[in-house]
Amino acid sequence: MTTFVDRVELHVAAGNGGHGCASVHREKFKPLGGPDGGNGGRGGDVILVVDQSVTTLLDYHHSPHRKATNGKPGEGGNRSGKDGQDLVLPVPDGTVVLDKRGNVLADLVGQGTTYIAAQGGRGGLGNAALASARRKAPGFALLGVPGDVQDIVLELKTVADVALVGYPSAGKSSLISVLSAAKPKIADYPFTTLVPNLGVVTAGSTVYTIADVPGLIPGASQGKGLGLEFLRHVERCSVLVHVLDTATLESERDPLSDLDVIEEELKEYGGLENRPRIVVLNKVDIPDGQDLADMIRPDLEARGLRVFEVSAVSRQGLKELSFALAGIVAEARAAKPKEEATRIVIRPKAVDDAGFTVTLEDDGIYRVRGEKPERWVRQTDFNNDEAVGYLADRLNRLGVEDELMKAGARAGDGVAIGAEEDAVVFDWEPTMAAGAEMLGRRGEDHRLEAPRPAAQRRRDRQAERDEAEQEYQGFDPFA
Repeated sequence: MTTFVDRVELHVAAGNGGHGCASVHREKFKPLGGPDGGNGGRGGDVILVVDQSVTTLLDYHHSPHRKATNGKPGEGGNRSGKDGQDLVLPVPDGTVVLDKRGNVLADLVGQGTTYIAAQGGRGGLGNAALASARRKAPGFALLGVPGDVQDIVLELKTVADVALVGYPSAGKSSLISVLSAAKPKIADYPFTTLVPNLGVVTAGSTVYTIADVPGLIPGASQGKGLGLEFLRHVERCSVLVHVLDTATLESERDPLSDLDVIEEELKEYGGLENRPRIVVLNKVDIPDGQDLADMIRPDLEARGLRVFEVSAVSRQGLKELSFALAGIVAEARAAKPKEEATRIVIRPKAVDDAGFTVTLEDDGIYRVRGEKPERWVRQTDFNNDEAVGYLADRLNRLGVEDELMKAGARAGDGVAIGAEEDAVVFDWEPTMAAGAEMLGRRGEDHRLEAPRPAAQRRRDRQAERDEAEQEYQGFDPFA
């Protein structure tokens, strides 16, 4: 059964925003007390957060579909709907988030680092929030906005300071077991290690992590064996340690050729050319191993490589190796630029940025794209004429009508708002904006206006009677 997974495809869906409520307050002796529909709740986000207690992506391998909860709709009595609950997904330290095309969206390193993978939808406004001096009793509310739906890829790149690379059975797991408190599986057959092993090493005042990369064989960078699956785990390391087996039982292999093969695979993988290298000649406790180490050491040093002769069994040379690695790691850490305080970068929009675009497509459709127009369309209940009129007012104020005219649109031309898959298409009428303006008193209800004083009502009634009497006195039945 799979216990270690370092790459998964995850399908995440944020919660939808709750719909706003259209309601009118009613109580005894006050049947029309004004709009009191509440707003819908916000949909929950899907958030990735680094949790160092998590070491694998196995949970998401078995359950790749994750969804946050929706916001609740608003209610009468000015009661807003409850916000949806955010879905927090813990991921290992060193997780990289990519889109389906392989573009990096986020690199999550450090306990508590977060990334919003899918944004929850806005809640729709209730008619109480839509009321204004012109529109005193809206008979509609805005719909909630659907939450984001994303397909992302999670890749785990081990956060370690030192990477042990080498042929299977070269002794990498044995070295980790004696340099640290890690207890990896150790056996005398190839491909014993099927997952990267991590260990923590303390050398003087320096504490660093060390990892072995399993499965490197010729052709690993092209996908042969297990190497391609784990080569990504060396990308964050400060130093590469070549573990060479000086007591190999395979006659066609020797430590120098092993080193050349592994270096070629690292070169093919790319991005590791400037990492410091150290060569460890392992298993020198065996007489033949010590003899072979003495033979090849001059050749390795001639290449400019630091060489250490060690034995995981007798613990020979381990102290020198651990302190040498600690020195390299300390230098690498000191060379890294210090993290600057978080800066807020303000990027104001251009003065001529309308927030939307109008383009004429090959099929003769004028397509309107922009965050605001598309969101407004999603929030509109097209079964409610008043809501459609409110949308027309908003688009007119934004300048969509003017831009369509500038683009050459004529009455009856097709206009689409949004992307092709979920666009709203209608036949454009240039008078739509004018009609919206003429209906500027849409939503008014004179029954909700404050009653006139009694004296004023008497004066108004007397004026009406005087006007009627004057009309009657001037009436000639024989004219």
